[in-house]
Amino acid sequence: MLKILGEHYYLDLDEIEDYINITPPASATNETHISVIKYEMVKMLIETILTENDEIDETLGTKSSSLSVPFKMAFNTLLNKKLINKY
Repeated sequence: MLKILGEHYYLDLDEIEDYINITPPASATNETHISVIKYEMVKMLIETILTENDEIDETLGTKSSSLSVPFKMAFNTLLNKKLINKY
């Protein structure tokens, strides 16, 4: 397992599913509805995190300045929404 910013993190797939799902009307029992806006945003945020190419200085941890602004925004957003959790 790789450390990111001095900690082990993982994408919580169950939490992501709950986050993008919309509660269907009572009449539609077997249908699944998702928020397309939330789905696309979460998809872009995860893609940003998974495609970061810069080396992270583990000794600096969260103070590392080599991380890109998009990575920081994506990571913080997913962490805030509890879609990324510490292991």
